[in-house]
Amino acid sequence: MLILGIESSCDDAACAVLETERAGAVTLRASAVANQDAIHRRYGGVVPELASRNHLVTILPVIEDALEAAGCGLREIDGIAVTRGPGLVGSLLVGLMCAKGLAQSLAIPMVGVNHLEGHLLAPLLENRLAMPYLALVVSGGHTALFVVEDFGRYRELGHTRDDAAGEAFDKVAKLMGLGYPGGRVIDELAQRGDRQRLRLPRARLRGAPLDFSFSGIKTAIAMFLASPAQAGVRAEDLAASFQEAVVDMLIRPTLAAAQGLATDTIVITGGVAANSRLRAKLTASAAAEGLRVVAPSFKFCTDNAAMIALAGSYRLLRGERDPLDLDAEANLAL
Repeated sequence: MLILGIESSCDDAACAVLETERAGAVTLRASAVANQDAIHRRYGGVVPELASRNHLVTILPVIEDALEAAGCGLREIDGIAVTRGPGLVGSLLVGLMCAKGLAQSLAIPMVGVNHLEGHLLAPLLENRLAMPYLALVVSGGHTALFVVEDFGRYRELGHTRDDAAGEAFDKVAKLMGLGYPGGRVIDELAQRGDRQRLRLPRARLRGAPLDFSFSGIKTAIAMFLASPAQAGVRAEDLAASFQEAVVDMLIRPTLAAAQGLATDTIVITGGVAANSRLRAKLTASAAAEGLRVVAPSFKFCTDNAAMIALAGSYRLLRGERDPLDLDAEANLAL
């Protein structure tokens, strides 16, 4: 079965072609992404209206690129999986409307996929994992802990009370004048800095040990940059100290959640899962507790359509389909 995956929840327009069998084996035939970093860099973050307008321009070429790389045509596609939320509603609608048009014209089934489900299953594109496993989804829009019990069965253990970790990276990078996307820039700068140069706060939520909060660290950086003390601190050291604080705040609840679960596997996924310090420190900390860490390749950490095709494949193989009046939901719950 050939599945066309379409993802447009934020600023990346993506398409993938996934070949799947009823026995569960999957082969990624092609994955294409149109990135908008250059468009949003001048604003220090994603501008929703610009994102959706650019999707109108790039969505069809991206689909054509994926089909060409997969060596197949539209008539060979058996089903479509498309992100229906959560995300920016204008961006979501572009991908969803495109999927509806293709499904109707080709007379093939279409299923809407939750973007978070895609991230939770993304490691399965390259790894064979036994369920259940613990997953830390950490990106620009989401920071949450889930137990992946089975396909379609996900139990949330904790979530951020304010900013997502990726959002904190972008906002601090903007405060420091480093450019966009902030996570990548800070990660590169931090590798040349002293992680212990500044004592920065690590938020702990009383009564909610598995929840996260990143508004305090962002405020601490803003106050520091407005103080006379910032004159004697290198940008590399500030970036390294900030990154270390965020990584510590991600690791503590994750390891706490792993205690008592019937799994020895922790998955990290989402755009911030590409952060080199998070990968290294979580891997080392987990190993000390007898746990292993699995993360997707960098290209499957950020938004991509391969994970959407994979998440949708299980429903399509069961014969499920969504109606053509399916709507986008910006705050779709998992």
